[in-house]
Amino acid sequence: MPSSSRPEAFFAPCPRGLEPLLAEELKSFGARAPEPTAGGVGFTGGWETCYRANLWSRIASRVLWRVAEFDYASEEDIYAAARAVNWFDLFDVNRTLRVYVTAQKSPVKSLEFVTLRVKDAVCDRFRDDVGRRPDVERADPDVRVHVFLAEKRGALYLDTSGEALFKRGWRMETVEAPLRENLAAGLVMLSGWKFDQPLLDPMCGGATILVEAAAMARGRAPGMKRAFGFEKLDGFNATLWKQLREEASSPAQKAPRLQLFGSDSNAAALTAARRNLGAAGVERWVTLEASDALSRKSPATSGVMIANPPYGERIGESEELARFYPKLGNALKQNFAGWNCFFFTADRRMEKLIRLQTARRTVLYNGPIECRLYEFRIVAGSNRPL
Repeated sequence: MPSSSRPEAFFAPCPRGLEPLLAEELKSFGARAPEPTAGGVGFTGGWETCYRANLWSRIASRVLWRVAEFDYASEEDIYAAARAVNWFDLFDVNRTLRVYVTAQKSPVKSLEFVTLRVKDAVCDRFRDDVGRRPDVERADPDVRVHVFLAEKRGALYLDTSGEALFKRGWRMETVEAPLRENLAAGLVMLSGWKFDQPLLDPMCGGATILVEAAAMARGRAPGMKRAFGFEKLDGFNATLWKQLREEASSPAQKAPRLQLFGSDSNAAALTAARRNLGAAGVERWVTLEASDALSRKSPATSGVMIANPPYGERIGESEELARFYPKLGNALKQNFAGWNCFFFTADRRMEKLIRLQTARRTVLYNGPIECRLYEFRIVAGSNRPL
């Protein structure tokens, strides 16, 4: 690994639509010249910045360290570029390996073939240098090599995160189609929720939004309960990492009095929520109750509601949701005057069928699915657009 003092180039992928939030976050960790692009943010910085980003980022999916850039016209050019990297300086031959390839407008015919060629290049270079090659491990590799291919230009990265960063290490129970933690954190940030405001998720499922909100308000580092890929790279600075973890274990900010509320009509979802809140160590700040979103009452005179309703992808659900949205709009007007309500969904019909004036809509992606975060500011009486 190169010197810890000179800046390195990194790229942090994130859910599409959250790039500006991630750029601000990375800047707070010491990142230089963060550049948002579709699906992530490029930046430069030292290893302390890299460690901080992995430990503290609520938005990034990974932090990738760029080890080579190259021009190419064929698979053999990619092989040559990968073989030119002195991998033995970056990680030990005893580490297991996996290669990942993504491409955009690339002329290569098979990403699987490129994956094999890059794996061969890394192993051939190790065999040249030390007479042995690393083993390949698909399920849980020590080292992840990422290849990004544009039309004529490519880049090689080492993954400093290991497992994706949205895997915080607390999730005990999953419900159907759980929201990823970094996307949930992004929704909380985009809502503008202040820590002293009541926050309600009336369709809480496994409580991902509530866990992320509580951790944010309490100043909890999202990466405290997990390990990282950079710990398995050569040059890992264990002393610096110990120092950063010790700092993170004693949050500097004063903890506010939290008013977090969650409800769901599904008993299994509430069981999962309780287990997840407990595993994350935030259960004492969240009040859960069994309640339908259409009948539950407001826990305070004003606050922020964030919910991720079902998308209606099953047969029959679409019609059911079309009947649900007008009822939801009426319930919000009756029970939540004074609240800012945010709904994250891929169902574009919601905006029209809920019969409320949309204050803001933000385009976001849940994986490959294009979604909207709709904001409705509920006032007393009818709020239906003419």
